[in-house]
Amino acid sequence: MKKILLFLIPLFMISCDPADFQRAVDSINNSGMLSNADISNGLKEALNVGVDSSVAYLSKPDGYYKSAYKILLPEQAGKVIDKLKFIPGFTNLEEELIKRVNQGAEDAAKKAGPIFFDAIKKMSFNDAMNILMGPKDAATNYLHNNTYNSLYSAFRPVIVNSLQKVKAQELWSSAINKYNSIPFIEKINPDLGGHVSDKALVGLFSLVEKKELGIRSDIGQRSSSLLKRVFAKQD
Repeated sequence: MKKILLFLIPLFMISCDPADFQRAVDSINNSGMLSNADISNGLKEALNVGVDSSVAYLSKPDGYYKSAYKILLPEQAGKVIDKLKFIPGFTNLEEELIKRVNQGAEDAAKKAGPIFFDAIKKMSFNDAMNILMGPKDAATNYLHNNTYNSLYSAFRPVIVNSLQKVKAQELWSSAINKYNSIPFIEKINPDLGGHVSDKALVGLFSLVEKKELGIRSDIGQRSSSLLKRVFAKQD
């Protein structure tokens, strides 16, 4: 079919107006003839778009803090806050900690991009086809399976440094020390760095999944001709 259309193009150039000619070209481009490289590159482009926009969104100021991906404190923190909220210096402890924790996650999110992009570059054609024809979250699951451990290992020290940088760890340590000084109290010291790392990655993957669903279900979010052609195959 494509060869026939290519043969007819010179005739169209002579006998039809420019609009008709453009439609003929579009018909060829959208005829569904995709190479393995097209499919692989299209999936990689979709993942790159999803990751890039997700990382940019969450790493901006208040990207976590003022969004649906806001990170709350660990469950054990409630005990500390309840005991300290009436003590001068700790009256606004919960909200101040939450704000600083999210600032730390926003600072660390910038480190996620290269890890994601490295996994995307290594994607095989079989991976791409399984993702394209798989469930609506297949691309996100691929990234989760291939990057989570590396992301966590990279994220954890960055989160800890970021929490120190925005003085979240300092505030938390001060609160914990004050709480643990209360007589007859059961001492606690929940791992703030581990908790924030876990929740930051949950938010990041959740946003990537949302971007994937957008590209799969909304033609308007397919921002290039390659994305349009490749994802038309799964429509």
